[in-house]
Amino acid sequence: MRKYYSLIDKIYHLDNLRQAYRHVRSNNGAPGVDGETVKEFGDKLEERLQRMHRELAEGTYRPSPVRRMEIDKEDGSKRPLGIPTVYDRVVQEAVRRVIEPIFERDFHPSSYAYRPGRSCQRAVAKAERFLNKYGLPYVVDMDLSKCFDKLDHDLILEGVQAKISDGKVLKLIRRFLEAGVMEDGSWEASEIGSPQGGVISPLLCNIYLDAFDQKMKNMGIRIVRYADDILVFARNQRQAERYRRIAERVLEEDLKLTVNRQKTHITSVREGVAYLGFVIYPGSVSIHPKRIKRFKDKVRELTPRNHGMNVRQQIVALNRFLRGWINYFRIANCKMLVQKLMSWIRRRLRMKQMREWKSWKALHRQLRRNGYRGEFLKISMRRWRNSASPLLSMALPNSWFEQMGLVDLCKYECGVLSRYYER
Repeated sequence: MRKYYSLIDKIYHLDNLRQAYRHVRSNNGAPGVDGETVKEFGDKLEERLQRMHRELAEGTYRPSPVRRMEIDKEDGSKRPLGIPTVYDRVVQEAVRRVIEPIFERDFHPSSYAYRPGRSCQRAVAKAERFLNKYGLPYVVDMDLSKCFDKLDHDLILEGVQAKISDGKVLKLIRRFLEAGVMEDGSWEASEIGSPQGGVISPLLCNIYLDAFDQKMKNMGIRIVRYADDILVFARNQRQAERYRRIAERVLEEDLKLTVNRQKTHITSVREGVAYLGFVIYPGSVSIHPKRIKRFKDKVRELTPRNHGMNVRQQIVALNRFLRGWINYFRIANCKMLVQKLMSWIRRRLRMKQMREWKSWKALHRQLRRNGYRGEFLKISMRRWRNSASPLLSMALPNSWFEQMGLVDLCKYECGVLSRYYER
């Protein structure tokens, strides 16, 4: 195995620092404990980069503590985030740019998170192949408790040191890990973990968990891993139970992580294997019901009836969400579902337009403009059931939504999982 002995000069090279800043700028993000935004950092860019270059070259750089934030999780709990300062994010990105290629080439082929050219879709495609083609219909669905928060610093450095012997780089990474956390004005030491929100944390997590990946590979056990979402594949129930014990032992004893045994379970493709928002069945992949509910909740949030935004403004906001959603989920066999969802979205927008019209007279004027000469009914503009009225569909046909620029999910090809199969 090749080892790298001198990398720090590549990290603090000004061209590398400038590239790192551009990446941080593209992601934007919240300010750290110093309150400095990405824009404010950019206003004094060359001054900051020269200072950064000097501190890294002289070994005087010291990262600031991360700012503690919390975001809501699906189960109602909170996920802690650690937000570094913009200055520290640029340094971390500069380190990542240099060391990532060193580790990337040797990572496990079934590891998909935070890696160039890989994605959730490819992870799902690999899992589907194991389940439906390669005779491994049983799976251990592993759940790790607070993976990023439990990473052991010594084991992280041990993983990095396996390929990098530059003491200055190793010291720099340790300083990132031990920078501490600021919450409500008080500093708290960070003795374990790598903060979610740190630029380099995903790479360090992959380096850490690659030890698990490789041990499973050496034992001939098939896995698919996306960050801490792990599937272990087996030929039958008995083998799955044995693999579960092995995986738990490696994760808990060797890597000092915590397996949530209540959420870790064995299932089969016949029952449906839930993974990354999808459910894999024999011969098909569907969207998980929870993700469908989340989709509808988001659409309702973006298309309220009693809001100052008009229909056109709602469509602009809605389009950004719809494009991202369909590009993620179109690998599923969801053509009929997508048709139903689009019909429902149009109905919500028709309801919004009814509320804007306020009176049935405006509906009648729109019908006349569309050439309608039939019976003109006086209907309430405030009742949801009237949004499904044939008159309203005549006044606001699907072509009207096309003219308004609404993204039509039905025009996207679905069921394209095979495009993500590895050759």
